[in-house]
Amino acid sequence: MDSVLGNLESFAASIPTWAAALFGLVLVGIVALIVDVIAQRRLIKLVAGFTRSTAANWDDSLADHHVPHRVAQVLPALVVYYGLGIVPGLPAALVIVGRNIAMACSVLIGALAVSALLTAANEIYEQYPVAKERPLKGFVQLAKIVLFVVAGVLIVAILIERSPILLLSGLGAMTAVLMLIFKDTILSLVASVQLATLDMVRVGDWIEMPSCGADGDVIDVALHTVKVQNWDKTITTIPTHKLIAESFKNWRGMSMSGGRRIKRSLFIDVSSIRFLSDAEIENFKRFALLRNYIDDKESELARYNESVGETSNENLRRLTNIGTFRAYVENFLSTHPKIHNEMTLLVRQLQPGPEGLPLEIYAFTNVTEWNAYEAIQADIFDHLLAIIDEFDLRIYQQPSGGDVTELAGQAGGRARAVSASREANII
Repeated sequence: MDSVLGNLESFAASIPTWAAALFGLVLVGIVALIVDVIAQRRLIKLVAGFTRSTAANWDDSLADHHVPHRVAQVLPALVVYYGLGIVPGLPAALVIVGRNIAMACSVLIGALAVSALLTAANEIYEQYPVAKERPLKGFVQLAKIVLFVVAGVLIVAILIERSPILLLSGLGAMTAVLMLIFKDTILSLVASVQLATLDMVRVGDWIEMPSCGADGDVIDVALHTVKVQNWDKTITTIPTHKLIAESFKNWRGMSMSGGRRIKRSLFIDVSSIRFLSDAEIENFKRFALLRNYIDDKESELARYNESVGETSNENLRRLTNIGTFRAYVENFLSTHPKIHNEMTLLVRQLQPGPEGLPLEIYAFTNVTEWNAYEAIQADIFDHLLAIIDEFDLRIYQQPSGGDVTELAGQAGGRARAVSASREANII
């Protein structure tokens, strides 16, 4: 046995130093490759199989973002780091450089693994309802920036063999430059904190910001940008700090209240407004929505007219077709099954103008979904436009080209008739 060991020692002593060093490097590389293959093909497959077999979703997110894969990549770098220390015949400078590079790679891979872990954690968090009220994506992105800055400092410190504290102290002189470089990031960070603290914007909110051409649903709230999908399916990207610096409209309050406002006017031709005759008043009593109104109004007017002691119609208060129509609209809306009874309901006259007398309807539907809201609003005005003839009222409409042509034709016909009459009289 002693003779065999002696022969091996003499054989090793006869190998050139460079050959031993080369053999050691090859051996370290082979071992690192084997470790990488085992980690990627065996351990990762075991982890993937385990995540698929569990009912939880959080481990699936970790696997989808390759967190185990990133962690496994550190193992070959560690094999190289420790293997170079035992390779015989390597120059000390080469060992130091090789180990520094391996350690720097380990730090970089570790930073990538932590970044993937943060992404997976944010994805897990977004599966909970509270994520819509308190999105954390901006803070996660900020954490990644800090992570990679720290990793970059450590990598440089390792490669140049200096203390990271020394490098960080040297960054103090670069504060102004860093402030200039990360100006948008700093503004966005402050804006993200304010948006989250004041609960100004959530994913799923309908916001309207004309200055940025945004009118639609918020689909993403990040550190630097907020993405809005407009109703025409285009995407508007808004810098986060603009949501603090400029005004915008958030329709979340409407959605949460359970009511959506109708504010639209019917423009009544003023020349069609008049008093009602007794026969017309009796005729309107056949409307169930007007029966109580007419009875109460007749009693009120009778008491007033009796108090003034006048008998002439010119001095008496009487029912009008516009007032009766306004009462009909108000009662129609108050009994409508799709109108919110606990919110404001007004039927009011606005200032008359060149387009007639605006009769404004101010009410709230009890649904907020866009399609349903538009259908309810259209049904209401379809009915009112169709029934307004019952009150002998006309909707004002500006004359069109056809109206002008018809009037011109009528005027021409009358002129020809007058001319023919004159000629007949002369004859």
